[in-house]
Order: sequence, then C-alpha cells, then structure tokens
Amino acid sequence: MKILISSHVFYPSVGGIETISEMLGQEFICQEHEVKLITQTAATDEKNFPFEVIRQPQPQQLLSLLWWCDVYFHNNISLKTVWPLLAIRRPWVVAHRTWISRLDGTLGWQDYLKRSLLPFATSISISRAVANHLPVSSTVIGNPYRDHLFYEMPELPRERELVFVGRLVSDKGVGLLIEALKELKEKGLTPKLTVIGTGCELKKLEQQAQGLNVEAQVSFVGTKTGLELVQLLNQHQIMVVPSLWAEPFGIVALEGIACGCVVVGSEGGGLKDAIGPCGITFPNGDVQALTQRLFELLSNLDKLVDYREKAKEHLPKHTSAEVAKAYLRVIESAVNRDQ
Repeated sequence: MKILISSHVFYPSVGGIETISEMLGQEFICQEHEVKLITQTAATDEKNFPFEVIRQPQPQQLLSLLWWCDVYFHNNISLKTVWPLLAIRRPWVVAHRTWISRLDGTLGWQDYLKRSLLPFATSISISRAVANHLPVSSTVIGNPYRDHLFYEMPELPRERELVFVGRLVSDKGVGLLIEALKELKEKGLTPKLTVIGTGCELKKLEQQAQGLNVEAQVSFVGTKTGLELVQLLNQHQIMVVPSLWAEPFGIVALEGIACGCVVVGSEGGGLKDAIGPCGITFPNGDVQALTQRLFELLSNLDKLVDYREKAKEHLPKHTSAEVAKAYLRVIESAVNRDQ
C-alpha cells in the first residue's frame, strides 16, 4: 500500500506531531508499505529517513503525490494540504492530536472549516476526550512512546521523590505543584522535586519557590534528552503532570511509567488515558486535591509497587509497533471501503 503522510511540522522541528509522524512512517515501512511524507518544515541538515520527505511542496507536486498514493493520511488535519482531494479522490484518514478550536475553546473560521470537512474523512482520535470533542465518530488509538528509549533501569537507585518534565509555561501547572510542596511541608512532608525543562516561566517559578520557602526542595535542571533523561526518570518515584489546561493526551506520562514512575496527573482531557491504571488523577488546578494525592502516596510507598505492576498490561498497547498496526487496520479499512 502506498501511504502519503501529511505532517504540517516535522524534523528538525521538535514536538509530539513531529516525533509520531516519524515513528509511524518508520513502522509503516517495517510492515512493508511504501511511504512518502510532506511537510511545511524546511530542512536544516541532511538527516536521512527510510521514506522520502517532500518539504514545502508546490501545488503540482501535491497533485502528483496524491495520484501516486493509495491513501492520504493527515497526522493532524491541515487545511494547507487538504485541497488536492477536491481534484483527486483518495481515501482520507485523519489522526486528531488536539482540539479543533482556539486556545480559549471558541471556534474560529479555520475550526468551522476543518469540522465541515470531517464527514469526508475516516477519523482517529488519540484519546476518548478528543473523540468526544469531534462532531463525527472516530476510532480511539492512544499515542505511542519511544519504547526503544524509555525503560526501567533496576541498577539505578530510585531515591528521589517527585519529577516534572515539560515546558515551563503557565498552562503546564508547575506553579501549582510548587504550591503543593508548601502544603505538604505544612503536613510534615518535604519531598524533593526535580523540574526538567525550560521556558518563559522559569524565573517566576524560582521566585515562587523562594517566596514559599521551598527552594531547598526544588531543583531546576534544564532540558534533558535521550539517555540522560531516561536515567534521571529512573531515579524518581513519582512523576507529576499538573497541567491546568485539558491535555489531549500526554506522552510524557507513558515515558514516566516506562521508567518506573507512578504518575499523578490532571484528570481533564485525555491525560487520564495515558496514565491508565498506573497512577492517579486530580481535578485540574485543584491544589488541595493534588496535595492530598501526593500525601497519600508519599506516606505509603507500598502503593507505588501496585501501580508499577500495572504498567505490564498498560504499556504494550502504546509501543510504536502496536500503535502502527492499529493505525494500519483503520487505514486498510478506509481503503477497502473506497474500492
């Protein structure tokens, strides 16, 4: 089968869509399909992929590529590359990775247009929350994580309590987590928190920790990637994902679980799908609830063992190979229906 992937952003840009487009492309190739990928991201180096990458294609190129393919797969719907379907009929599959709305939840003209096109596509949603947000039915397939990279290292001592991984921006909720540290201190617990990541809120968060007299408990270590990140996660007991906004999914939770962390995360949106049975949730933005969840786990570390055991049934569904197989079942079904 000839699969044309549309990934509006792609390497060397860094993010969830970019990573998953590359993973799916590689897995489709491994399962003996032909793949080409189009993107609006310009190249900055000569990195090679097992499939052809066409960057910023011209209109005639897009039409030629659509003639070539058996199925057109949008990894997140893009108006910039959907128009060739008006001229050339092909099965169209769209994976929805976020909300089709503005950041404040309202709908712009782009959102209305995207939603009006969805009845002509076969839809995949990355979580039940995203599926419920759509005006059409969809198949729910959770995101994959890099299972070749994130895994447990039993030889490393797991002596640190809390870890956060992500951008330091207001909607990721690190300020809420620092406030919970103050609440825990008043209850007699002083866990250490490692904050992995950078962003515009760094200075404000450092000042908040000082103002709440918990600066000795918080280590801002900057961005970590690859093996260094995996080793650091393996030294922690609990990953906290305290997002204030409704996350569509939350691959970071899978990465933490794979490294042996129990996850405490916000329950709004699709994050609870990523956490599954491997942790607990709390209402978005509720510092008292977050404090209570952390207090319960830190006061009874035996509970962590039970949550870790459940990773054995949760993680296999999110390996790259399994997720790609699930995508291919939907894609093949769409092609068969169109014949």
